[in-house]
Amino acid sequence: MNSVKVGIAGLGTVGSGTVNVLKRNADEIARRVGRPIQITHIGARRDNPACELGDDVRVSRDVFEVARDPDVDILVELIGGTDDARELVLTAIRNGKHVVTANKALIAEHGNEIFTEAHSRGVDVAFEAAVAGGIPILKSLGEGLAANHINWLAGIINGTGNFILTEMRDKGRAFDDVLKEAQELGYAEADPTFDVEGIDAAHKLAIIASIAFGIPLQFSRVFTEGISQLTTEDVVAAEQFGYRIKHLGIAKDTGKGIEMRVHPTLIPQEVLLASVNGVMNAIMIDGDAVGPTLFYGAGAGAEPTASAVVADIIELGRALTADHDERVPYLGFHAESMSEAPVLAMEDVVCSFYVRMHVYDKPGVLADVTRILSENGISIEALQQKDPEDSDTASIVMMTHRVQEKNMNRALTEISALDAVRDNIVRIRVETLDA
Repeated sequence: MNSVKVGIAGLGTVGSGTVNVLKRNADEIARRVGRPIQITHIGARRDNPACELGDDVRVSRDVFEVARDPDVDILVELIGGTDDARELVLTAIRNGKHVVTANKALIAEHGNEIFTEAHSRGVDVAFEAAVAGGIPILKSLGEGLAANHINWLAGIINGTGNFILTEMRDKGRAFDDVLKEAQELGYAEADPTFDVEGIDAAHKLAIIASIAFGIPLQFSRVFTEGISQLTTEDVVAAEQFGYRIKHLGIAKDTGKGIEMRVHPTLIPQEVLLASVNGVMNAIMIDGDAVGPTLFYGAGAGAEPTASAVVADIIELGRALTADHDERVPYLGFHAESMSEAPVLAMEDVVCSFYVRMHVYDKPGVLADVTRILSENGISIEALQQKDPEDSDTASIVMMTHRVQEKNMNRALTEISALDAVRDNIVRIRVETLDA
């Protein structure tokens, strides 16, 4: 039986991991597919000593040669970025090739265009590795949980941010100090913006939400807030209230629209997600039939990500002889059946809040704060005031009941204008995740 011929564009960390997994597990993979998987063409600017290609593999320095190679059945895009990757993938599709990619930015920003082109050409695009590394979250949503109406999902989908928050909580370290170590360990890039400001997680959330709720990819509608302004004071205060701070991607079907948001979040300590530490990823999904489920594992790394890439290659290898319309749709729902549910503006989201402020220690300040909250329909669930020991500044920390975001924004604007408030007010959203 003829082998499935694979071309790989990009031989970096994930590319070399993919080659090694395909070679090491070749016999078992062939048993799963029903025929061998053969790497026939590699496109890479330079060789990678982390893997051995063998004499039967063609190597090109121009990755587009792989996309145009008539002998390649499946192109694996691992070059990263969006511009060149978009052109590479579209070139492969137009040359009749199926595509596997680990590129979350590419799918989140250009997926709608890519899927339309692929559908017109009768080829498939698989992208399990684009979200949460080795955790099979997209297949679980699109297939394993397909019987469910998904109510909500919440995930730790960026390991760098989770590592930073874990170190701040466990060791009382400052954000900047932990970020520097994360860069030294290779968890964070020299420019860590995508990780710590939530852009990486927003790319992933756009993809997950699309498959969960059957909506088109809408990365631009994801509300994004990072963790760079968090302090150990907030981490400690959250613990005292019985919560932990996690940088979450959250998507909900409210019945009035879809929420898609990435931001620091207080979650109860007893929720399993609160115990996910270090660089690990985890996603909770609540379905109407199955209830809450948790998916946990490595969200990055050569072989965890390669695990998902190779799984996609296996899936496409099995489907090569199947009619295109009989395969699983790209986003789990057929294109003509996608939902037109709106994505809610952040000001319409309803949740509880943690609020922390530093104020001058003088009579009447707390009364002014509580008055403004009351006038905006905000009730307080818990409050702590820490009196100063050697300064004239007091710290007020409170937890509110659920309130619409626009009301909280208005209240905090009014409180910030008080002469007694010394610096920026910290506001962190709270989710119980059905605890």
